Amino acid sequence: MQIRIDPHTLERAIERGATKEEIEQVLLTGQPVQAKGKRLAREKVFAFRSQRYGGYYEHKKVQVIYVL
Repeated sequence: MQIRIDPHTLERAIERGATKEEIEQVLLTGQPVQAKGKRLAREKVFAFRSQRYGGYYEHKKVQVIYVL
């Protein structure tokens, strides 16, 4: 499977705390979840153990909405 991520999409994902590698892992090994309309979605929980937005988080969930 070839994964193409639009540069603007990647920029927004990074702003939200997700890396390109995490996005690829979600698409390859994440669990399918409900998405609106005819879009597809997958998500995966990653170990985080870090501060973000003034709070400490053990994990982070990355959800990817995509099209084939």
